[in-house]
Amino acid sequence: MAPKTVEWTVIVLTCQHKDSVCAFQKELEIRQRRGALGPRTILLTVEDPTAHVGSGGATLNALLVAAEHLSARAGYTVVTSDVLQEAWILILHMGRDFPFDDCGRAFTCLPVEDPSAPAEALVCNLDSLLWTMTHQLCKGSPPGVWVCSTDMLLTVPSAPEINWDGFQGAKVISVPGTVLYARNHGVYLTTQQGLVCDIIYRGSEAQIQQCARPDGKVPLVSGVVFFSSETAEQLLATHVIPPLDACTYMGLDSGAQPIQLSLFFDIMLCMAEGMTEEDFVNGRAHGAGGSHTKGAVGVKSARSVLWKALHAFPLSMACLPDGSYDYMTMAASDHIHNLTLCTGSISHLPFCRVAHSHVAQPQLLEDGSSITNSLLEGAVQLGPWSVIQHCHLQGPLKIGSGCLLTGLDMASSLALQSCQLQNIVIQGHCIRLQDMPCKMFTLTGHHDDWQSPAGDGGIYLNVPWAEFFHRTGIREGDIWDPDTPQGSRCLLNARLFPVLHACEPLRAWDVLWFLGSQTRGQLQRWRASWRMSWEELLTCLDQAAELESRRALFFLQAKYKLRSVLLEHQDCSLLPLIRSAVHEGYQEAMLSTLDQVASTASDAGVAARALACIADVLGCMAKGEGGLRSGPAANREWLPAFQRLETGDIAGGVKALAKERNKWLGRPALLVRAARHYESAEQILIRQAVMSSCQFVSVGQAELLPIGHWVLVECPARIDLSGGWSDTPPITYEHGGAVVDIAILVDGCRPIGAQARRITEPELRLVSTSGTLEGEVLLELVCQDLEDLQDYCQPHAPGALLKAAFICTQIVTFPSQKPLQVQLLENFGGGFELHTWSLLPHGSGLGTSSILAGAVMASLYQAAGKSTSTESLIHAVLHLEQVLTTGRPQELVCQAANHCAEH
Repeated sequence: MAPKTVEWTVIVLTCQHKDSVCAFQKELEIRQRRGALGPRTILLTVEDPTAHVGSGGATLNALLVAAEHLSARAGYTVVTSDVLQEAWILILHMGRDFPFDDCGRAFTCLPVEDPSAPAEALVCNLDSLLWTMTHQLCKGSPPGVWVCSTDMLLTVPSAPEINWDGFQGAKVISVPGTVLYARNHGVYLTTQQGLVCDIIYRGSEAQIQQCARPDGKVPLVSGVVFFSSETAEQLLATHVIPPLDACTYMGLDSGAQPIQLSLFFDIMLCMAEGMTEEDFVNGRAHGAGGSHTKGAVGVKSARSVLWKALHAFPLSMACLPDGSYDYMTMAASDHIHNLTLCTGSISHLPFCRVAHSHVAQPQLLEDGSSITNSLLEGAVQLGPWSVIQHCHLQGPLKIGSGCLLTGLDMASSLALQSCQLQNIVIQGHCIRLQDMPCKMFTLTGHHDDWQSPAGDGGIYLNVPWAEFFHRTGIREGDIWDPDTPQGSRCLLNARLFPVLHACEPLRAWDVLWFLGSQTRGQLQRWRASWRMSWEELLTCLDQAAELESRRALFFLQAKYKLRSVLLEHQDCSLLPLIRSAVHEGYQEAMLSTLDQVASTASDAGVAARALACIADVLGCMAKGEGGLRSGPAANREWLPAFQRLETGDIAGGVKALAKERNKWLGRPALLVRAARHYESAEQILIRQAVMSSCQFVSVGQAELLPIGHWVLVECPARIDLSGGWSDTPPITYEHGGAVVDIAILVDGCRPIGAQARRITEPELRLVSTSGTLEGEVLLELVCQDLEDLQDYCQPHAPGALLKAAFICTQIVTFPSQKPLQVQLLENFGGGFELHTWSLLPHGSGLGTSSILAGAVMASLYQAAGKSTSTESLIHAVLHLEQVLTTGRPQELVCQAANHCAEH
């Protein structure tokens, strides 16, 4: 039996800053509404109890908060570890700030799209890790606590075979890496049985070689660990023991002094097979020694407590042979490489060069470039190994290679046009100065090192600081305080970036002039501004505003997608995008765009599809409440709008529909009823669109057959092999039609037929038989006046199909000032007799009505001295079906017409 996908009991996202909690909590809840997370999962965003608490302290605090919520839900009045026994808990650590994404590494957007997602959305590193943890790593695992860092890109192409039988203790997840890569990372030293002996961080080549496997690769620390329920209970129990209580918010609220703990070197390492208590407590393990210079006594005491609590539990390792791991470093070159990795993958999804973006001239994008959540209007040329994210730019614009542009708006485009953009990183940032929201810009180089001392080979904008000072006229004293030591002066603490001007708004040009395109007075303007360093900027980031800005841009480019999909008849479902708009509060923008497309489209089919999408939006807004989507749709409040559509005034009809719609948005029941009426409006336009098929009917003149000469047409039945009804509007507007069927005989004969002849009397004699001989139904009608034909468009009226056929073949003009008998005598010298039959039971599903319509049309055309091609006959039958308001599948119509033409 295949292991089950985990449904998380609790997901905890830890973050450094309390100002981020609400914004990140909203992101988790949006993902739950999208269906990416289980509906019963408890979602918690937890700030670290204090700055620099360490991954170990953050883990213990997150575990405590999760247990507290589970205890409350279970009815306990105190935290109890029993709630962990049957819980699957996932703790995700946001980690430290990231210079290339204001929302951190977790919310860095990846250049991918997920066409299988129920709701269309940007894919962040967090989403990729959630998918990997839920569907790959945790499949089949027992209850317990998973901990995952979000500071890396982790890809697991296939579900790993991890043996969980009788599992105890903790398990670390590893991926193979090269010895060279491991020199800047951590590796596991294990026994033959897979038990961890040691964790080596930035070890020597000799130390790393000890960990090598037969293929020469070493098991890298991937940032993913698992604690069984029993182990997690023991870890949780330490939160009340000093000094570990200082790692949690409860301890700090009780006045404890904070300490810093590492998840790997202070918690996991105490369970290692080859570790002694003395070495562990004193920090003499590989990579752990000297990690704490302050509070050493407290750290030793904390390790002693952890040793007693956890050392008895085994620590094993599972290495994923085809997994890949990339730490998201502080180097721009690494980040750009990850986002332009066309041949590999940074997610379970394939690389997508243009992801969730509208690009007016995609031919200007060179290979190796990447655009995500952006809108590029006009001629925007993008060089290889360059990335644009969360930007709205207007061409003409040329961006060279090695660039990263994020968070830029239309106003930045003019400044960008006058610059040589090569190997630079320009970013727009949403910040908040107390209660005042602001936008500021930063500029760095592709090869810059954030912490290299300026006077010791440090560079800025890819050139030595001295060259930068000479080029711009900026002095060291402008960006560093006099009391800042020379060895501490670096890019991270240089006050380079303007935040406010006294009299003028801030622009991208306020940093772009650093590249050497100085205008008159620019240096003075820069000196007069209030400026920040990167260190200071990070404390002012407004992550809620940044995430909302990205969301607004996503739905702005989505409008372009909406229009192009509808107007270009693309085979693409818009329902995932509609769901996303409703989940994230952008339904009004979606409705407005759909109204515009429906009212301006020259094609009734496009307008019909747009109205169907509006019905979907309204249905999604009801959130599964309000009753069934199908139901009556003839409320008199909507009739004026319907009448406009019936008369061909699509723009007026759409406007009237929108006006009425605004009265039905108050509650789910009204939303569902409004959706039904939009579907009814859609059917009106579908009928008009298909009715236009009569434009493609070409009828010629043939020899008029003698009076009394029968024209006989017999047709086989049909059965669908695949794709039945897929060619029926509105389905065919979105997905085309692909139907495979076969013609069949019934009891060795063609069961459907029609015969027609001219008669001397100026009347229409209609005879129809249907059903098997045992249950035969006979209908005989004689039509001598036009009033006898007036129910031709009511499918259930006696002889409706036959009456409609006389009108659609233009044998009879209806309505008309000329009586029926006069029309027949003037044009044909008499009337017609028409017999139809079907030996199939009613509702057999063998295509009876459509095939019979084809037989009737073919016999009448020939009896009336008219000639048609097969293609014209197909369109004529389509028209007839819509006159009858039945809207049959086109494949039935085509089959009927083909068989009739052949006969």
